[in-house]
Amino acid sequence: MYYLYVLKSQKDKKLYWGFTGDLKRRFNEHQEGLVTSTKHRRPLELVYYEAYRSKSDAMQRERNMKKHGNAWAQLKKRIMDSSHGSERCGGDGVPIEE
Repeated sequence: MYYLYVLKSQKDKKLYWGFTGDLKRRFNEHQEGLVTSTKHRRPLELVYYEAYRSKSDAMQRERNMKKHGNAWAQLKKRIMDSSHGSERCGGDGVPIEE
């Protein structure tokens, strides 16, 4: 299986997403500070993932997320609405005030 996943920083509340063939290993790498983009944002929480049978499908989903900001914005809204109700993020993952 291949995964598109979203992590939430407990430190700054920003969201980070990525792609992997081994979700458990990759999450542990993030938690241990081995991933440059998230090492100063720990601790992290896995808040969402999508599983795909083929690597190409997962990669296509990741490309769509990068290419079409609307897809990412909709997913972020779903995550933030379900995670703590009142917390919402702007386009760059930075929490915004209501």
